[in-house]
Formats: sequence, structure tokens, C-alpha cells
Amino acid sequence: MIKEFEKRLLSSLILIPIAIFFIIQGSVFFIFFLSILFLATSYEWLKMNIKNNLLKLLGVIFLLFSFYSAFFLRDTLGPDFFLFIICVCIFTDIGGYVFGKVFKGPKLTKISPNKTYAGVAGGFILSLIAGLIFLKIIEDELFNSYTIDFLIFIFIISLISQIGDLIISYFKRKAKIKDTGKFLPGHGGFLDRVDGLIFVIPIIYLYTII
Repeated sequence: MIKEFEKRLLSSLILIPIAIFFIIQGSVFFIFFLSILFLATSYEWLKMNIKNNLLKLLGVIFLLFSFYSAFFLRDTLGPDFFLFIICVCIFTDIGGYVFGKVFKGPKLTKISPNKTYAGVAGGFILSLIAGLIFLKIIEDELFNSYTIDFLIFIFIISLISQIGDLIISYFKRKAKIKDTGKFLPGHGGFLDRVDGLIFVIPIIYLYTII
């Protein structure tokens, strides 16, 4: 666990600042960043051993819609709001990984054998803590008060992120692979790392425009 966690930590220390740089820069930089992610995740999705060609096509269309939604949210609501969403998703993942490894306990589902109820709880706990700290630090007028609505919002983001993780895990299990790629040490592929975000962002986008 320690070696795996060290790999994840070192990769994150490199990847997170790079992601933040592109998010806070102008639209052109962010479009370039999203384009790279779209191509990388689409490639990983298409090379998975999924025999249904229609499903493969729908997956690419969904990824395109998800990354368009990311551009819309960042461009419309600002980088602070977008970073807030990413922060909640990242700490959902960290909480799930750490609590699952430390406390172990009953397995959540056969879809993803490494997922535990302790990990689910850890994902919610760390995402709530990180989300509230993030709101306190930025002090944006969009987040000018700690209401129950924000706690519910963070909980929903974390829930959708964990469901998205399980969905991608289902397809990986069907394809009989552990990771979608090997580019990111300790993380796997790009799709492994954004599996929660690609479901969270389009749902928030649809809620925003509706």
C-alpha cells in the first residue's frame, strides 16, 4: 500500500499544479488542455476490449459532451467554481482509497472488488472537509455562506463521482483489465483519474442550463 500511495502522491504533486495552471489561464489554454484529455481518454476507451461498436461510439460522444460541459462551466461560472468541483472529486477519490486501505471491511460490490463501505464513507468525509476548506480559502461571493445547501451540493458531487468510478470499473471488469492505461504512475490511465469527473461535470452543466 505504501509504495502504491507514494506513486499516487508523487504523480498528484506533478499533475495537480499542471491542471490548475491550465484551468486558471485563458480559454485558449483550457481548450488545449481539454483537447489533450479528450483525445487521451477517448483512446483509452476505444482500446478497451468492448465488442459493441455502438457502445464505443456512444462512449466517445459522452466524453466529448463531458469535456464541452467542462469548458462551459469554467467559462461561465469561473475557474474558482470549476476548481471547487475538481477539489471535491479529488478528495472523494483520496478518501475512498485511504479509508478503504486502512479500515478495509465489507466489500461494496463485485463490480469493483477493491471498493469498500469504509472507502465510500471516507470519500464523503474527506470531500466535505476539503470542499468546506476550499470555500473558506477562496472567499468568493458565489460561496458567501455555509448553508446546508452547500453541504448537500458537496455530498451530491461526491456521490456522483463515486458512481462514475463504479461505472468505469464495470467496463474495465468486462474488458478484463485493471487500469485503462499505464501513463500515470500509481494511477493507471487518464480515464482512471477522471472517471468521476466525467460524470459529475455534465450533470452540473445540465442542472445549470435547466
